Amino acid sequence: MNQMTHPTPPALFSIRDLRLSFADRAHKPLFGPAPRVEVLKGLSLDIPEGRITGIVGESGSGKSTFGRILVRLLAPESGQVLFDGKDIGALDEAALRPLRRDLQMIFQDPMSSLNPRHRVWRIIAQPMKRYGRGGDRAAAITALEKVGLSAQFADRYPHELSGGQRQRVGIARAIALEPRFILADEIVSGLDVSSQAQVLSLLADLARDMGLTLAFISHDLSVIRHLCDTVVVLHHGEIVDQGPVEDVFEHPQSAITKSLLSAIPRPEMDESWWDDMSEPA
Repeated sequence: MNQMTHPTPPALFSIRDLRLSFADRAHKPLFGPAPRVEVLKGLSLDIPEGRITGIVGESGSGKSTFGRILVRLLAPESGQVLFDGKDIGALDEAALRPLRRDLQMIFQDPMSSLNPRHRVWRIIAQPMKRYGRGGDRAAAITALEKVGLSAQFADRYPHELSGGQRQRVGIARAIALEPRFILADEIVSGLDVSSQAQVLSLLADLARDMGLTLAFISHDLSVIRHLCDTVVVLHHGEIVDQGPVEDVFEHPQSAITKSLLSAIPRPEMDESWWDDMSEPA
C-alpha cells in the first residue's frame, strides 16, 4: 500500500562548518593581542525554503550571532553560508547590496529600530523606495493592513503605539519588501501573553500566505513548538539537537534540550474557572 509522504522542501540556506570568534577585550594582556573566544563552532545545517525554523538556546548559546550572520549583519570567519546557492559569507558589501531586499530582520525591541521622528507610513515606505518597491503612502498602508493595523495608524509616531502595535509595524516594514527570508530575533519576549499570541498567529498566517522562509530565534521552547516546523538547539556555539519540532520535543537527544523542555511551564487547573467564567464581567 502506498503511503502519503511530505517531501522535504529545498534548502534556502545551506550552512557548512560555520565558525566565528570574537576578541575577548576583558582579558587582554598588557602586551599582545586579546585572546579569541569561539562563539560559533562549526555549525552545519540546512534551512528549508517556505518553512519556519526555530533557533533556540540559553543566553550565550550563539543563537543571535548565528542569526546576524544569516542576514549578513556579521561576516563569518570561515565556513560557507549558501543562500540560494550563493556564498553570502564571502561577499563584500557591493556584491551583497542586490540581496539585501531578500534578507530582512524583525528586531526584538521595535522602539529602538523605528525612527521616533517619522510617522509610521514613512518608516515602512523608506526601505521600499530604497529597493525600488514603490514606497508611497498607499503602499505603506497596504503593508499595515496585512499585519492587522488600519490606515488610521499610518500617521502616528512610534511612541503613540503599544508594544504589540510597534512590533506589527516592524513586521510590516519587513514584509513590504516581499523578501525571501526574514529573521525574527526574540520578537515576542517583551510583550504580554495576549500580544505574544496575536503576533505569533500573525507570523504563522503571513508565512503561509506569502510563502516566507522564517528563522525564529527564542529561548522559549513553548513558543518554538507553537510556531515552527523545524528546530535547531544551540549550546555554547554548537548544535546539540535539530530536526522536525515534534521529533525533537518527543525524543530530545541532548541533556540541554531536555533541560529546556523541563523549563516549559505546566498549566495548572483552577477548579473555580467555570464559576468565574459564568459571572458577568
